[in-house]
Amino acid sequence: MATPPQRQVPFALVRLAADAGAPFPGLVVGDHVLDLRAALPGEADTVAGLLEHWDASLPRLRALAGDPAQPWQALDGLRVLAPVEPRQIFQSGANYRQHVIDLEVAHRPKDDPRPVEQARAEAAALMDRRAAEDLPYVFVGLPSSVTGPYDDVVLPAWAEKPDWELELAVVIGRRAHRVSEAAALDHVAGYTIANDLTDRATVFRRDMPAIGTDWLRSKNAPGFTPLGPWLVPAEFVDDPGKLQVTLKLNGDTMQDESTADMLFGVARLISYISESAELLPGDLVLTGSPAGNGMHWGRLLRDGDVMEGTITGLGTQRTRCVAEAAATS
Repeated sequence: MATPPQRQVPFALVRLAADAGAPFPGLVVGDHVLDLRAALPGEADTVAGLLEHWDASLPRLRALAGDPAQPWQALDGLRVLAPVEPRQIFQSGANYRQHVIDLEVAHRPKDDPRPVEQARAEAAALMDRRAAEDLPYVFVGLPSSVTGPYDDVVLPAWAEKPDWELELAVVIGRRAHRVSEAAALDHVAGYTIANDLTDRATVFRRDMPAIGTDWLRSKNAPGFTPLGPWLVPAEFVDDPGKLQVTLKLNGDTMQDESTADMLFGVARLISYISESAELLPGDLVLTGSPAGNGMHWGRLLRDGDVMEGTITGLGTQRTRCVAEAAATS
């Protein structure tokens, strides 16, 4: 047995599998893990079960995290899966100020007479007004797009412009319907990392431009939402509005921005979503992606690319892109 942790430290939840065995929930402390099926028999068969009764689960998890007498084992040799299996995924778009300013300037008409500096200043003023007066932009994703934090990402043969979008993901721990912004964070179990992949070529319908965006086609291929590695409880995240979001592509930094650049913070997003829908324990709220996507760099994803996504205090996910033909040959 691996040497157990000797003192209580912050912990996280994880879903793991050994060889071909069934997934199981684990409690991570440092580089050790505790199988919660044995530690909490009948109570912790799944992470979803823990989240369904989060108020009761949390104190038990705190006690276990500080108990060196538990049968801790090394994480090495275990497959790390997506930390949650959400029933619903709510995704925020155009939610980073700098990112939207970049898009506004990049896509302005060719005959726009304004200097770039003026266009940026006016776009910035527009974003400030939007944050103060407008509503978040949120759409719904499919749970079947979720994959693990170290799994290969298959790029479908039809995806002409696959792109990365690293995001802070919020995990719901209490049902939330019509909650105020002031009470919204009370419904958060914790946070994790999501890479919300998008095929830019299919975002807008070519056959019916007036109908607008097609998020089903562009964002929901199997594996297009690498998630994890950990679910870090909210009590260990001092301020979700002050986290650094960093994505590297083949070792080169492409995104590197603070969540302070969000137009609508976590509490505002949850409150807004809950006005129309009921958020359930284990659901995800993806908070949008900062500047530095592939369209900005003129470099989209291709076979063999490796993405590394890190958010302060939430770990790092590492996924390799595999073209569909290569993945199925």
